[in-house]
Amino acid sequence: MSKEYKTVIGLEVHVQLATKSKCFCGCSTEFGRKPNSQVCPVCLGFPGSLPVLNEEALRLAIKAALALNCQISKFIKFDRKNYFYPDLPKNFQISQYDLPVSHDGWLMISGPGGEKKIRIKRAHLEEDAGKLIHEQGGSRSFVDFNRTGTPLLEIVSEPDINSADEAYEYLTRLKGILEYLEVSDCNMEQGSLRCDANISVMPAGAKELGEKVELKNMNSFRFVKIALEYEAKRQIEALEGKEKVVQETRLWHEQKGITISMRSKEHAHDYRYFPEPDLVPFVLDDGYIQKIGESLPELSQEKKERFVEEYNIPEYDAGVLTADKYLANYFEECAKLYSKPKTISNWIMSELLAYIREKNLEVRYLKLKPRSFVEIFRLMDEGVISGKVAKQILPEMLESEKQARDIVKEKGLVQISDTSEIDKMAQEVIRDNPKPAADYRAGQANALSFLVGQIMKKSRGKANPQIVNKLLKQKLERGEDA
Repeated sequence: MSKEYKTVIGLEVHVQLATKSKCFCGCSTEFGRKPNSQVCPVCLGFPGSLPVLNEEALRLAIKAALALNCQISKFIKFDRKNYFYPDLPKNFQISQYDLPVSHDGWLMISGPGGEKKIRIKRAHLEEDAGKLIHEQGGSRSFVDFNRTGTPLLEIVSEPDINSADEAYEYLTRLKGILEYLEVSDCNMEQGSLRCDANISVMPAGAKELGEKVELKNMNSFRFVKIALEYEAKRQIEALEGKEKVVQETRLWHEQKGITISMRSKEHAHDYRYFPEPDLVPFVLDDGYIQKIGESLPELSQEKKERFVEEYNIPEYDAGVLTADKYLANYFEECAKLYSKPKTISNWIMSELLAYIREKNLEVRYLKLKPRSFVEIFRLMDEGVISGKVAKQILPEMLESEKQARDIVKEKGLVQISDTSEIDKMAQEVIRDNPKPAADYRAGQANALSFLVGQIMKKSRGKANPQIVNKLLKQKLERGEDA
């Protein structure tokens, strides 16, 4: 490419608030119920029905906004956002336009250059639409209105994000905060957390932003990242080819790994916003806001600092462990049961997180409970198993929920600590590998690792590594070759 380009990204995150009833009526928000079983005249928009604001939705919205360093508006109102779509029964959505519940916040993310502030333009309350269900292989679509009227907090960032990696980091940090606050379960599979992205590219040094494209239909942070990477490349290639980038909404096609055009992008005036006539404006007093602020829990940064001090683990470890509320809780549960926090941290960050990423799981859904997890460390401390065997049995524990001691017993993996048995293996390994033995005696310390590895191989990982090292050294230093 002949020019350098700058990517500019803004994110709109829709968070379903953890209320038991909908935003403007008393219908249940429980997920997975029979289609159209949680509806009433209000959320279906029947003539004469009147909305009433769910105060819990307002409280949770303010709680999230305060944690995101937003300014809370003292005077708020709701507006009608008008558009036609089959799953929007009223043909308008109750949202907030010019007087949202909060505005002008920020969130810090980590990047190659250190910490970076991403400004949050606004966080406002609105109701959700329903859900279309398309017939497999058929020509019909069905509408489930159960989700209609569910309270959402829409968090809109400023265009301060300059790469797909930064977008991923922002979303991860944001999700972590929302989970700590317990304002939402943030379950992307159930639609509790959804993200749209606005992206444009511009030649480096240019003052005017490029034409922005909105991306939709991204159901995981991973797909947000991949879609943004693809779209930035597509726009740059278009500009390089002297093509015009059109302002539009595009869908991410997961199977093809591309974005496809959906419709031309709407502007605010296309929605014909006007004040919701059935809801009066609301005045929020300082005492109400202060009380909500006092209810904020320990968030990730505070928890990170406490972990470093209380558990004497490195700052890096604490940062990894506290990025996810459920991971932090898992670590603390383990630390109550086992007195070596650094050992727990090492295994969580290596073995446990590797499994979680491979299976695309969330920590909260792990089958392996902390009590079972720390049992591995006790077995190693007792000399029953080696670290190698511990790593060998962990995947089965994660999949089957079997206990470590049971797996070790079933598979005959008890560590060999019998010195006479290890002595015999050491003799055989020295005899069969004369060159490494001679190299060690000549001062090449790394030759010992090779010989240790041969014994571990011979014992199928069951030989006690400390005893193996000790006996090998003794034999080699005494000049025993057989």
